[in-house]
Amino acid sequence: MSPLLMGVVNVTPDSFSDGGRFLATDAAIAHGRALVAQGADLLDIGGESTRPGATRPVVAEELARVIPVIEALAGDGVTVSVDTMRAEVAAAAVAAGAAIVNDVSGGLADPRILAVTADSEARYVCMHWRAHATEMQAAPHLEYAGGVVAGVLEELGARLDAARAAGLDDDRLIVDPGLGFSKTAEQNWELLRGLDRIGSLGLPVLVGASRKGFLGALLAAPDGTPRPVGERESAHTALVAVLAARTSPPIWALRVHDVGAARDAVLAVGRMER
Repeated sequence: MSPLLMGVVNVTPDSFSDGGRFLATDAAIAHGRALVAQGADLLDIGGESTRPGATRPVVAEELARVIPVIEALAGDGVTVSVDTMRAEVAAAAVAAGAAIVNDVSGGLADPRILAVTADSEARYVCMHWRAHATEMQAAPHLEYAGGVVAGVLEELGARLDAARAAGLDDDRLIVDPGLGFSKTAEQNWELLRGLDRIGSLGLPVLVGASRKGFLGALLAAPDGTPRPVGERESAHTALVAVLAARTSPPIWALRVHDVGAARDAVLAVGRMER
């Protein structure tokens, strides 16, 4: 089965890829609809940038950014995910029509988010995370004594136990290894090579590699300057094809910015398999 494509709608002024382009509500809604037209199966709406070094908006600002967009797109019949670490935002988003709470902190930033999601009918994405954006790439957060795959498995397992204790059954849980969050470029590649072990958790796996820094490092200029964010799509599309071809375990969904390019890659892989 081909992975679903989760289109990214950043309603932020400072996201690493498209910060500010879709900050206005009308622009964000139009972008979401365009991604659906390109083939997105679901949309991830976020009002807080989690790029390295980003500062957090206040709760009221995050709510004002995402709720009108969620209401409009969910009203279109689109499956909507809210990308938030805050219980208040998760509760309001679910009430506005969000079917998934995508919490990059796995409940560490705001433990109340687990109970809030459990009390709804929404599914919960539990991502591996160690620290907020202002410190997540500091040296201590990049250390994994037994290797990054083993460390992510252990720490994700603990967060999943917390989610279950809050009332979230396994049929509502999704895992994300957290590419780019407290990981070096090489550690991201190790995680991608170790996705079979992440799949051993027995839960659907979401992967978000789109335009991230480890691709910029791979494509760096001779002087070591990373490839600019907007020029990483060819490498990401190749990675989408590799991930779409996985069967053990299959990837549940890929979180992508360029839905059209990702859809083309998934269709080509599917045709080859047939």
